[in-house]
Amino acid sequence: MDYDVIVAGGGLAGMIAAQSVSYYSNERLSILIIDRNQQLSLGKKTINGWVCGDAVSKAAVDFMKERIKVEWNKPEIEHHVKGVIAFSPDKETSIKFDGAGYMLNRKQLPQTQYAHSIKHGIDFNFGINLVDLIYDSQNVIGVRGYDIKSKSVYKKTAKVIVDATGVTSLLRNNIKNTDKMEKKINKSDIESTGRHIMYFDNDGEKNLREFDSEHCLIHLDQDIAPGGYAWVFPKGDNKVNIGVGVEKSFLEMRNRRLHKHDNLASLINQYVKRNKSIKNPRLSESLNDRSNATGTWQVSVRRQNDCMVSNGFIIVGDAAWMPKPLDAGGIGPAIIAGTLIGKNIVEAIESKDTTENGLWKYNTDFIKEYGYKTAGLEIFRRLLQTLTNDQISYGMKNFLGSSDIEAISSGKHPDFTVLQKINVIIKGVLNKQLINGLKFTAKQNKWLTNHYDNYPKTPNEFYEWNKQLHQKLDEAYMTISK
Repeated sequence: MDYDVIVAGGGLAGMIAAQSVSYYSNERLSILIIDRNQQLSLGKKTINGWVCGDAVSKAAVDFMKERIKVEWNKPEIEHHVKGVIAFSPDKETSIKFDGAGYMLNRKQLPQTQYAHSIKHGIDFNFGINLVDLIYDSQNVIGVRGYDIKSKSVYKKTAKVIVDATGVTSLLRNNIKNTDKMEKKINKSDIESTGRHIMYFDNDGEKNLREFDSEHCLIHLDQDIAPGGYAWVFPKGDNKVNIGVGVEKSFLEMRNRRLHKHDNLASLINQYVKRNKSIKNPRLSESLNDRSNATGTWQVSVRRQNDCMVSNGFIIVGDAAWMPKPLDAGGIGPAIIAGTLIGKNIVEAIESKDTTENGLWKYNTDFIKEYGYKTAGLEIFRRLLQTLTNDQISYGMKNFLGSSDIEAISSGKHPDFTVLQKINVIIKGVLNKQLINGLKFTAKQNKWLTNHYDNYPKTPNEFYEWNKQLHQKLDEAYMTISK
């Protein structure tokens, strides 16, 4: 083999995965990161830049620091925040969650990660477009692609291949040695997101519902961000990451309902224009934001892939559909998974078992740490997408108890226990439907959380577990869509 471990994709998740392998092997294993970009463009998603909301919780960064001793500071950490606040469409109800966190500079972060990786003996190959995997019988043993400049064939082999090439990964899409790993994602589980990084004059209206230098703000509104949400994330006292995420079919329904022809770009610009706290906004021309001030991207909003390993192959980050289903936040779960993955890979290589069975513990470790809650949040997200603005405002105001807010604050599905105590007559058919929907998702979440607690310890038990999962999900989708 050319290397012990090859990481395909030098973005945030890929480099954390490589650093984790290096840490847990005490730098004994040889590691190669392959990226289609050149070094100064590491982590760049499209020609539009490093498109992202840029926010991450302090808890996720601390998780990485405590386990693999990787620290982030300035300039990759651009701004500190105290938490995230979500507002109802009428802005009368708000929920604070996620706790303290950071706003990152996603253009600078890969350079910090690159310097750390080089220091710890990790190799890089730049300008390589990977298109397929190399097999020896039923084992993945390498990657195949081509050099973007010379067009020459590129091949490298390793004991384990880590796929961190993103949501549209060709490597995962074309996997041939497993029927457990899902290859393609449903279009309804993809949201189109776009954002601007802007400076503004901070002598506009002082309204903490529109801009708060200490909190990331989320606005739930089916007219502004149909099927998703809009955000105002501070990067300083007069700098902001402001954007919108939508689901295509709900945008089309919104346009028909309002007799409009908006697209993602026009929705973002309208959202910026209506914010009176952001006076005279203009795209950042800062060196650290150059080629990154505006852009769009596709983000998954579902549970992680039901199985994330096969013989010699393992997926992480966006390639494993890890962003949180409720808010499309992908940095936190990518940090957690990338941190965990190194120990799993090192143990598999040292035990000379890099098969599906030898790598399987990565599935259970991630589910135990984070993934147990994502299927329930997926169901909740699908319910929210069907609600009107009035229903969302009414529900947030009347049906969220302290335990529900606490659950949301920790990234979990609320139980809506207050609904069991309601004895008053609820007026309106839509509000009765809302109550039934909330009760239903809470019930489904309880079953799904228990089901993920029993995620199979070995591959042999996977098929029955997965069959039961999809039966429950299909039933839930059908009920919500009625």
